[in-house]
Amino acid sequence: MSSSDFLELLKLSTRPILGDGAMGTMLHQKGVGFDVCFDELNLSNPSVVAEIHREYIEAGSQIIQTNTFGANRFKLARVGLENKLVEINTAGVELVKRVIMASFKPAFIAGDIGPLGVRLAPFGRVQPEQAREVFREQIATQVKAGIDLLIIETMTDLYEVREAIAAAHDVDPNLPVLASMTFTRDDRTLLGDEPAKVANRVHTAEATVIGVNCSGGPQQILRVLKQMHQATPDGIFSVMPNAGWPEQVSGRIFYPATPDYFGDYALAFWHAGAKIVGGCCGTTPEHIAAMHKAIDNAPEEPGTNGFVIAVNEHEEPQTVEEEPNKFAEKLKSGHFAIGVEMDPPRGLSTHKLLAGASLLAEAGADVIDVADSPMARMRMSPWAVCSLVQRRIGIETVLHFPTRGRNLLRVQGDLLAAHAIGIRNVFVVMGDPTAIGDYPNANDNYDLVPSGLIKLIKQRFNAGVDHAGADIGQPTSFFVGCALNLNPAKPDDEIKNLERKLRAGADFILTQPIFAAEGAIALLKRYEDEHGPLKIPILMGVLPLVSSRHANFLHHEVPGISIPDATLARMEKAGEDGVKEGIQIALELIGKMRPHLNGVYLMPPFSHYDYAAEIIEKLNAS
Repeated sequence: MSSSDFLELLKLSTRPILGDGAMGTMLHQKGVGFDVCFDELNLSNPSVVAEIHREYIEAGSQIIQTNTFGANRFKLARVGLENKLVEINTAGVELVKRVIMASFKPAFIAGDIGPLGVRLAPFGRVQPEQAREVFREQIATQVKAGIDLLIIETMTDLYEVREAIAAAHDVDPNLPVLASMTFTRDDRTLLGDEPAKVANRVHTAEATVIGVNCSGGPQQILRVLKQMHQATPDGIFSVMPNAGWPEQVSGRIFYPATPDYFGDYALAFWHAGAKIVGGCCGTTPEHIAAMHKAIDNAPEEPGTNGFVIAVNEHEEPQTVEEEPNKFAEKLKSGHFAIGVEMDPPRGLSTHKLLAGASLLAEAGADVIDVADSPMARMRMSPWAVCSLVQRRIGIETVLHFPTRGRNLLRVQGDLLAAHAIGIRNVFVVMGDPTAIGDYPNANDNYDLVPSGLIKLIKQRFNAGVDHAGADIGQPTSFFVGCALNLNPAKPDDEIKNLERKLRAGADFILTQPIFAAEGAIALLKRYEDEHGPLKIPILMGVLPLVSSRHANFLHHEVPGISIPDATLARMEKAGEDGVKEGIQIALELIGKMRPHLNGVYLMPPFSHYDYAAEIIEKLNAS
């Protein structure tokens, strides 16, 4: 069999081509522990891998995937096997070859490529060209060993699957490529992309076959397949579902979908447009045999099976248990703290934001600051984002709480709601005027200025009463921040406003971004001369520059931001290395200001959380 044979079969076959099922599930059933590197078994225990391949061929599989799902450089390095990459991948292909020859049954060898196990920028530190090179290394090894097609599977990131497809084309432009994505319970990828978008992007990247695998059981996969087929009617599709959502019973993992159930759904997949069907986690040779039987016994034009697709119920939000405020404790103990600002999404999906928050937490951030309608543009409520970040990622948040647009009733109701869902850190600001945003005619009134809101929180809510003195059941435990401009047009007014906020009870300060230390140090010294040393922690705003154009825009068009000529010149000279230079400038500024600070408040430009992660790691290493 060859690549051309596969393409011919794909073109002419009137029935679905049958793939195989799970490798990991079968290895575990045969006594292999989950702590073992499955890919390395190609070398240390080839007989157990070969036996599984043989069972799938006997069940009717026409495509057999190599046992190389995790055999890329990144994943193998975690277990100290990166130097055996070529050996493992080559052995994986050779095993399938030998089993097919011994079976005397025709089958295609599919090189199996899984996710790299790292995040790509802007939600991770790996650049696209690095990812493509790692994919290219693994794919080239498999192509040299003699695969007939490539299956890129269980992908969650469209950027990553694009690089994998491109790497395959780099290695062999004629190699058939099946690129398959996986979806969460809400029928979106982990980064929030819908099936229609996935199908279009994978098709545009010139994958031979558009696939969906893993995810939930057949019912969800059928629903996703229909959406993908409708969006890209000229595409060729593959489905390989899990045997339902896994359950853990007495320490063992079980999948509920039976082989007969899979046999019924094989016909539904066929009717919905799938040219390749198979299985993923939890599926066995029995599931494949049932699909094989159903397809073989069906008429050429299968009718609908009459299944009714029910909408999965989404899990109820979990409440956040009361825990010590680690952010407050760190600031009060004098440790240098690092916060990072994130904007809520414009729509319903929070997947990309959560991926960014996870990257920042792993890098060492202490807290995620969630803005509220920045630039007066409509976005998701920041309370929801704070709750999701704290529950899903396990890092504390600071809720930005503008007074603009809120009357006294709404302010208090919002505070109670925020506290009820586990938010303890709030940053009080005036907020951006609606005139500059999406809805310039929206109500812009307010009953409290920032110092008044700080007083309400600290002297009323944290004492257990509302604005009118009525009991609210128990005291809140808010830790409250206030704003400071270190480069104000009117220093006298800025110092007066700061003093009012401090008298109201502010616990910490976040500053607007600065680009020069001298003026900031001068303002802090002036405050100290007039009022004594600041008695609360201060976190300086840092906005890394990414290019000369970015720097000039901020300097000339954003009120309140002034960038020194020397810095502008450095960014101009940096050219294509603008990001690297901007990060270096930010680190130098933090170094100059560090004796005057208790932390920094990073504002990553254009949602490039990888820039913030690099700064965090360098600060924590210094």
